[in-house]
Amino acid sequence: MVNKVIGSLVNLNQPGRYVHWSIFTVSVANLILIAVMVLIFGLALLLPFPRGDSENEIEVASDSDESSENLSAKDHSSDSNMWTHRVRKFALKILPPGKLLPDRQPAYVASWIYVFGVASLAAFGMVIVSGIGLAIGGPTWWQTNPLGHFFNSMHLWSVELFMAFLVIHLWGKFWMAAWRGKRRLTWILGVASFLAAIVECFTGYLSQQNFDAQWIATNGKDAINATGLGTFFNLMNSGQMLMWHIVLIPIALTALIGAHILMVRVRGVSHPLPTKRPHGRAARKAAAAADSAHWRGPTRRYDILKEGTIATVVVLLLVLGLAAVLSSPDEPSVTVASWSKIAPADFMATAASELAGTSETATYGPPYNNGSVNVQKIGISWQLLSGVHQSINPSQTFVLAPLATNASTNSSLTKALGVYDKANNKQQLIWANNYLSAVQNVSFASGKPVVPRADDGPVPTLIATELTLAQSGAIDADLLAQQPFYGSNYTKPLLFIEDGNYFSSLAQKDKLTGTQWGVMNETGRYPGQPWLWLYTLWYQVPGFSSSANVDLIAIYLTALATVMLLAVPFIPGLRDIPRVIPIHRLVWRRWNRHNKRS
Repeated sequence: MVNKVIGSLVNLNQPGRYVHWSIFTVSVANLILIAVMVLIFGLALLLPFPRGDSENEIEVASDSDESSENLSAKDHSSDSNMWTHRVRKFALKILPPGKLLPDRQPAYVASWIYVFGVASLAAFGMVIVSGIGLAIGGPTWWQTNPLGHFFNSMHLWSVELFMAFLVIHLWGKFWMAAWRGKRRLTWILGVASFLAAIVECFTGYLSQQNFDAQWIATNGKDAINATGLGTFFNLMNSGQMLMWHIVLIPIALTALIGAHILMVRVRGVSHPLPTKRPHGRAARKAAAAADSAHWRGPTRRYDILKEGTIATVVVLLLVLGLAAVLSSPDEPSVTVASWSKIAPADFMATAASELAGTSETATYGPPYNNGSVNVQKIGISWQLLSGVHQSINPSQTFVLAPLATNASTNSSLTKALGVYDKANNKQQLIWANNYLSAVQNVSFASGKPVVPRADDGPVPTLIATELTLAQSGAIDADLLAQQPFYGSNYTKPLLFIEDGNYFSSLAQKDKLTGTQWGVMNETGRYPGQPWLWLYTLWYQVPGFSSSANVDLIAIYLTALATVMLLAVPFIPGLRDIPRVIPIHRLVWRRWNRHNKRS
C-alpha cells in the first residue's frame, strides 16, 4: 500500500528529460542533484556552527602547557556533561588498556582448552580472507577456474576448522560453568555467536549452486515453509542466500563475536570451580562473591598478540594443507536438461504428473499454491497464515507455458496445444491420467519415446515436445527467464526436478536422504554439517519421523533446546551439571595440584 501511494505521487520510471549543452547531454535529474549538492556545500560554508564562537570552550596551549594527551585526559568540569566525555570515562573504567591487551593472566589458565577461543578467531579470519577471494572472483569462479576451486577449498576447510574450534570452545566453557561471577551475558553472547555461525554456514552451503546445495535447499524448504518464513527466506533462491551469506549475517556475526570478546576482557575468565561443592547458603554466597571478584591470586606472563599470531599461522598451514591435499566437493548441479537426458522416462512421467495435478508441487500448499498435502499444523498453521506468495501452477508453469513459447516454430505443437486448450478441465485430466498410466511402459527407439496407445488426446505430442525442449536446455532457460533481471531464483526448476524420482535417487546414492541424517552429510567422503545434528536428530525419532508435522516438530524442539542453551545460567539443575559431573577437574588439574601442595 505504501509503495502504491508513493508511486502515485512520484514516478521516476517515466522517460527522462535532458539538456544539451556544447558537447554534453545532461539529464535534468542530474542537474537537480548537482544543484542540491552545491546548495548544501554553500550552506555548510556560510551558516554559523553552533557554539563555534564561544571563547570559553577554546583552550590555548603554550609551550609550558601539558601535552595534548594529558590535556584531553583531564577531567574538566566544563566537559563533564559531554556525551563523548562520559562514554570515554565509562569505557576506560570498565575496560582499561591493561584489560584490552593484557600481559598477565591468572595462573590457573594452564590448559589447552583455553586455546580454542583464540583458535576460533584465527579460523574465522581465514574464513573471511578466503571468502573475500571468492567474492572477488564471483559466485561461479570456483566452478570454472582451478585457482577459484582452491580458494573454495580453503573456504571449506577454514569453515570446518572454525565450527570445530567453536564447538570445542563451547564445550569447554560449559564444563567450566563459565557463566559464573556475573558472566551470564558473556555466555549468552558466545552462544548467540555460535547460532549465528550456524546460519552463516547454512546459507554458505545454499550458495554453492552444486548438487549438495540443491538437495539441502529442497529439503530445508519444507521446514522453512512450515514456519511461514518461506515467504521471504527462500532457500532455493541462491542469489538471496548469497546476499545473506556475504552481507547480512556476517555483520551480525562479527558484532556478536566482538561483543563477546569485549565481555571476556571486561569480566575476565571464570575462576576455577572448587573441588568440593560448597554447602550451606553462606558458603554458596561466599563462593559467588569470590567468582565475581577480580582475581588477586598468582598470575603468569601472557603475550596475547604472540598467541594470536601463532594460532593464525597454525590455522593457515592447516587450511592450506587440507585444501591442497583434500580439495573440496563439487558434484555438478542437476538441471532439467541433464535430468531429461539421463532419465527421459522419469522426466516424461513427471511432466505428465504436472498436467494431471498429482505431483508433489501441484498438491504442496503455501507458499506455492492452495494445496494441502504439505501443510503442517501444531495448534496453528503458520504456513496457511503466510498464504501463497510464490504462486506456481505446475501444469502451466512447467509444461504449457514453455511449450507455448516455442509453439510458433512447430505446427504440430501448435495444433496439439489448441486441442488441449479447447478441452474442459475434466477432459484434460482424463487425457493426462491416461497418459500417465501409459508412460510407465515407455520405450525408446533411436532416442525417440514410444508410449503405448491410450485415450490421451494431444498429451503424447505435448510431452514428447517437452522432452525435446528439455534436452536442448530450453526448459531451464524458460523457467529462469520468468524472473526479472538476475536469474538466481531456482525455485521453479528445482521444484520441477524434485517432483521426479531421478533427483532423490542421486541423493540416496550419496547417502543424503533423511534416513542417513539428511542435510548433515556431504557428497563423496567429505565432512558435511555435523553442527546440524540437533535439528536432524528429531527426524530419526520413532513417532516423529512418521508424523505429517515432522518439520514443525523439529523446528519447535530445536528452538526449545536453543533457548535452554542460551538460558543455562538461569536454569537450576541444568547450570549445576558441571558441578555434578566434574570434568572441570581435568581443566584445572595443575592448579588443583598446586593448591594441594601449598
